[in-house]
Amino acid sequence: MISGPSGVGKSTVVAGLRERREFGFSVSATTRPPRPGEVDGVHYHFLGPEEFEERRRRGWFLEWADYGGHRYGTPREPVEAALAAGSDLLLDIENQGALAVKEALPEAITIFLLPPDRETLEQRLRGRADTSEADVARRLAVADRQITEARRTYDWLVTNDDVDAAIERIDRILAASERTP
Repeated sequence: MISGPSGVGKSTVVAGLRERREFGFSVSATTRPPRPGEVDGVHYHFLGPEEFEERRRRGWFLEWADYGGHRYGTPREPVEAALAAGSDLLLDIENQGALAVKEALPEAITIFLLPPDRETLEQRLRGRADTSEADVARRLAVADRQITEARRTYDWLVTNDDVDAAIERIDRILAASERTP
C-alpha cells in the first residue's frame, strides 16, 4: 500500500512503479467528482453518495474513509481475487484506509510517501487548478496529521524529493520483501 498526503505525488510514483514491475492495481471508489481527464473505472469508480453508502452497507468495501469532504473506499472483491491468485496488488489509499487494510491483511507492506518539506507540498497543492485557498489550508492541516501518524504506523517512509529516486527506493523495498518471508 502506498499512502501520502494530497499533492505528494502518489499517482506519479505509482505510474512509475507500474513501468518497473507487474502488479495489479486496485481502483478505488469515490464520491468526489472526476477531475479533467479522469475516467470512471480507470482512475476511480465514481459513485454518488447514496450508491457509495449502499455498497458500504453491503460490505462491498475492504476499507472506506471520509477524506476531504468525500468518501473513498477499496472494493473488496478485486483485492481478494488477486490475493487468492497469488498476484501482487498495489493500493493507493489514505492513512485510515491503510490501517484498516493492515489490520485485515497483516502481511501487507505499507509505504508512506513524504514530501521533501511542507513548503514543497504547499507549492504542489497551489499548483493544482482545482484547489482553492481554503482547500489548500485544509489539505495542509490534514497532511500534518497524516505525517505525524505515518511515523508511528507505516512499515516504510519514503521521501518524494525526486520522483525517479522515490520510485527506485520503493522498488528496492518491494524487491527485498519478495526475498524475505
